Amino acid sequence: GGRAVPATDGPATGRALARAHLVVDGIVGIGGRGGLRPEAQALVRAAEDGGAPVLAVDLPSGVDADSGEVRGAAVRADATVTFGTYKPGLLIDPAREHAGALRLVDIGLGPHLPAEPDLEALQHADVAALLPRPAAESDKYRRGVVGVVAGSARYPGAAVLAVAGALAGGAGAVRYAGPAAEAVIARFPETLVTTGPPSKAGRVQAWVAGPGLGDGADARQALEDVLASDVPVLIDADGLRLLDPHTVRSRSAATVLTPHAGEAAALLGLSREEVEAARLPAARELARRFGVTALLKGSTTLIASTTHPAVRVNPTGTPWLATAGSGDVLSGLTGSLLAAGLTGRDAASVGAYLHGLAARELGAAPITALGVAEELRGVWRDVSIG
Repeated sequence: GGRAVPATDGPATGRALARAHLVVDGIVGIGGRGGLRPEAQALVRAAEDGGAPVLAVDLPSGVDADSGEVRGAAVRADATVTFGTYKPGLLIDPAREHAGALRLVDIGLGPHLPAEPDLEALQHADVAALLPRPAAESDKYRRGVVGVVAGSARYPGAAVLAVAGALAGGAGAVRYAGPAAEAVIARFPETLVTTGPPSKAGRVQAWVAGPGLGDGADARQALEDVLASDVPVLIDADGLRLLDPHTVRSRSAATVLTPHAGEAAALLGLSREEVEAARLPAARELARRFGVTALLKGSTTLIASTTHPAVRVNPTGTPWLATAGSGDVLSGLTGSLLAAGLTGRDAASVGAYLHGLAARELGAAPITALGVAEELRGVWRDVSIG
């Protein structure tokens, strides 16, 4: 009962698409590169004008299956049915925005797929297995102590938010070193505070440095102190702008960088638009160039590491997380997981997962960074019990 209409017959295709109840997109497959050609673009415009829902076969035509890049015109599907395995581009923006609701159909490719994927996404059970748990003999020091170097006279709130995330991250204690000690202790009296340099704060198992730190001489010295330590270090926000690449590359302990697209662009010598258009290559290049675990924040959060070929994509989160201070909470949370003994890659992955899940739990409404921090204990418990 079907009938064929030549794609070159513009008026006929327009009329057919206007009458359609469903449009199935199969213009190009996973080998397509560089956006759609003019004739295909005309078809896509006609389908959009017709208003029928669009179902993409394997992936929306015009997106890059391997990287998630969209280098020209591409189909925006309401749903995509993909076969055999998830393609990286379906999980990473900007291509992910074109895929709509995503469903996988198993067609028996499992035995033929590479043992090491290019991309992976942790699920509840994976995160539950990685969460640090105290043993019967644990005390606050054996559970790990995380140090936080954040905040300034101008931005004391950044210190409070980073400490809030750290307190919810599984370490046994949080040390704060910096000029916002009064604000931190007023909000979180359990924090061990000092106004001196990080090197005099006492022993820690990991450092978090950067949120709200400013760019003055004291900030630079504090960052140098932290990077000179022999424990894992997470660097965020102002710390990224003060970073000496040679110092980072020469460290023997793990280093985690947590930039958003603008900060990543500055580190890589690119424009923000270039990073956002090619998030997967950008995350990989950050990890390679600096010898670190790179957590690239944004609409798709990616974790790339020099220790493992597979990049992790975070499956949780919500656009409501784009709010002031949420990155400070993520930094503290991830740093606490580092102090509790997780690797840089696992700490970044688990931190992003719990952070996104906490935001989701707050619902489809405006949220605050402190609200996310306060929700972390609940999602930790939910993930732990399955």
